[in-house]
Amino acid sequence: MFYTRAEQPSRQAAWFVGNSIAVLLGGLIAYGIGNIHITAIAQWQLLFPILGAVTSAYGLVLFFTLPDSPAKAVFLKPNERAIAVHRTLKNKTGVLDTGKFKWGQVLMAIKDLQTWFLVLYTLCVNFCNGGITSFLAIIITGFGFSHLEALLIQMPIGGAQLVFLLLTSGLASVVPKSRIIMMIVNTAVSMIGMLLIWKVDGDNQTGKMTGLCLGGVFAANIPLSLSLISSNVAGFTKKSTVSALMFAAYCIGNIARPQFFIPSEEPLYLTGIKAAMAGLAFGILFLFCLYIFYLLENRRRDRLYGSPREMTETEELEDELSNKTDHEIESFRYVL
Repeated sequence: MFYTRAEQPSRQAAWFVGNSIAVLLGGLIAYGIGNIHITAIAQWQLLFPILGAVTSAYGLVLFFTLPDSPAKAVFLKPNERAIAVHRTLKNKTGVLDTGKFKWGQVLMAIKDLQTWFLVLYTLCVNFCNGGITSFLAIIITGFGFSHLEALLIQMPIGGAQLVFLLLTSGLASVVPKSRIIMMIVNTAVSMIGMLLIWKVDGDNQTGKMTGLCLGGVFAANIPLSLSLISSNVAGFTKKSTVSALMFAAYCIGNIARPQFFIPSEEPLYLTGIKAAMAGLAFGILFLFCLYIFYLLENRRRDRLYGSPREMTETEELEDELSNKTDHEIESFRYVL
């Protein structure tokens, strides 16, 4: 709601850079904490109060300073808020909150095919995420590294995520109709990484670590998937519903994923690796379905209503105030 459609991939990527940097530096921080020797508490337990306190403190800062819409941005002057709202009217996705929860938009979200393609994609790729997050250190020690070395060796995974995040989000910002294609590329790279972990000889540490680094690249899709919601889902209640369903799918995927990591297969967990590959493959399938859906829907609307014309400022404002969904706005076209 703060940025135009063209700006959204790069802006979403900008804040998600923090996640990649956290993975990149998190291993170093964990290694340092792992060398703290306090008899009253285990070394691994120190991670939670130290990092949790920093996160909670920064969360309080954001609670009081981060606005939920341009119209409520306290760091902008009144005329700047008006400009911020006006520049995003062409998005047709809603920036002026009416304050009303519309059950009709909930129903529209549930009946919308794009909702379920996004939800199913999120569910499937998080079969991979849940396993890597929970069992990463164990998998690395299975390659022949010590527990403390495993913390440091996690750092290149964040580096790989950062490279692909900047590359694919940057391309998606400048190359038309490329967001979903970039997401497919990232997911395919992760599949290749999982394949390397599975097939490379056990004594080839470099090959397996390369696979593990590539296996986490799919996380670079998070800002791109969020940009699809912000660009392609109109109506405040509908947008909130789709976001909630995607987050539920994220949670379910992370809950289900560790069940494929069978204790008897420690430390390589080949069943878990194969399940991750299957989830990524289905993720690519649902992304492809989403791309075709957007393409056909845009063509259908062009046939029914003609190519979208330039709207006057008054018409754009009327659409914004009406809080319509993407299905109800005739001039709305989906971003691919």
